[in-house]
Amino acid sequence: MLRGNYTARMDEKGRIKVPSTYRHYITEHYGAGFYVTSLVGDCARMYPWQEWLEIEEKLRARGTMDIAVRKFLDRTNYFGQTAEMDSQGRILVHPLLRQSADLTGEVAVLGYLQYIEVWNLEKFKARLESQPYTDEDAASLAQLGI
Repeated sequence: MLRGNYTARMDEKGRIKVPSTYRHYITEHYGAGFYVTSLVGDCARMYPWQEWLEIEEKLRARGTMDIAVRKFLDRTNYFGQTAEMDSQGRILVHPLLRQSADLTGEVAVLGYLQYIEVWNLEKFKARLESQPYTDEDAASLAQLGI
């Protein structure tokens, strides 16, 4: 599982070094291939290739004429590109997404179970403050037994 938060630095070429805890898990379970994308351009989502292929299969079952599928694909294709983690554990985030998400300097690298999100650190902190954890959130998770 990909979990936790690490800070990292986006290098001048637009590469992020995957934290070693994630890198070991990803290498062992998935290999080096990724699909790097976003839904709204606020962060980079880095899906191990196998996880992204599972999403594509679910989308294919609904068909591209489904408006929600079409919107999802419009956005993930616009922001998305395939990438390979290099031997030093770095993944390239292409310029369009880097600029949209303001991924420069220090970034937050967060595990979301099957994928990683990379956020501008200050924007992520602001997101946490603007979207507080509520009683409704707790009730929803309680239904899962959490």
